[in-house]
Amino acid sequence: MVLCWSLRRNNTHRIQNSQGTLGDVGRFRRLVGEVAYDLYGHRLESHLPREELPRHVGVILDGNRRWAADQGASTSHGHRAGGVKIREFLGWCEEVGVEVVTLWLLSTDNLSRPENELKPLLGIIEDTVRDLAESKQWVIHPVGALNLLPEQTAEVLRKAQADTGDVDGLLVNIAVGYGGRREVVDAVRSLLQEHSAAGTTLDELAANLDIDHIAAHLYTKGQPDPDLVIRTSGEQRLSGFLLWQSAHSEFYFCEAYWPNFRKIDFLRALRSYAARHRRFGS
Repeated sequence: MVLCWSLRRNNTHRIQNSQGTLGDVGRFRRLVGEVAYDLYGHRLESHLPREELPRHVGVILDGNRRWAADQGASTSHGHRAGGVKIREFLGWCEEVGVEVVTLWLLSTDNLSRPENELKPLLGIIEDTVRDLAESKQWVIHPVGALNLLPEQTAEVLRKAQADTGDVDGLLVNIAVGYGGRREVVDAVRSLLQEHSAAGTTLDELAANLDIDHIAAHLYTKGQPDPDLVIRTSGEQRLSGFLLWQSAHSEFYFCEAYWPNFRKIDFLRALRSYAARHRRFGS
């Protein structure tokens, strides 16, 4: 019996030592991977031509629900993880000198989602916007049809805009209740109302109407059009995002779901953008 106990003890020690060795190897591999990732990222960033990087980057934050499904987690968990990623992403943009970022968080089509998904999503958006505004790092500018949103959500967006108006930082457009066609309709409606108040006849307006007149009434009036539009999750369509403003934008589609979007992915998008020759139709 003493011999059997001794053998069991020795075998246990061997297993524990083996497990410890495997654990050490795993940690070493992770460490090497992290170092290699950092080195690759630094090299990629250092080779970016700063003078050819975009001033305005638009992002379609797609894939939160599919990311959550892969994790075996709730949809709300995916949306919250996507909200957390935003602050990190804005930091990356600041590092490379981006001046304007437009983040599409919720479309007009999304407003038709089931109540048990939409209500938590709106709450997460409200929390995210409050967090961004309270940091006093960025100028928050809502873009979208606020009249279509619940009053509480619309008020959070308006307050964020008011509270960050004097911040000296990156301009962040928060697109909630946004649709590209809706924006154009709202712009034309605003233009007509302005000229009606000024006594302009319809014939006079039609005779003088040009592109700049409509552009002056868009949600993003006064801002540069997006140079680069990124969509995550592998989908290759715009779905109406910045429909008017993206006429000359470059597009980059990334396979990663938004919560998994890494700085490396962003730097690769910038590298792709910088390598293109933008001719603007000429």
